[in-house]
Amino acid sequence: MNNVIIYSSNTCGYCTLAKRLLAQHGITPGEINIDLDPVRRAEMAQRTGRRTVPQIFIGERHVGGFDDLVLLERSGELGRLLPATR
Repeated sequence: MNNVIIYSSNTCGYCTLAKRLLAQHGITPGEINIDLDPVRRAEMAQRTGRRTVPQIFIGERHVGGFDDLVLLERSGELGRLLPATR
């Protein structure tokens, strides 16, 4: 079971960067591509209150987008959140 989920789009450079950062921690997130799925896009907006991608969840915790993920990385908190997901 994958505890890291990323809502993404094929044309989103920040989505690619977020997946690359997670890969540096040995994580391949489950991916929900919203490009052609309005139901999943609406689900993302309802769950996060945001309309942009990426939107990242670690377990049930919504960590936000790429900038938020980078802040977690810089603070060292990302490493503490991820071990339970491996």
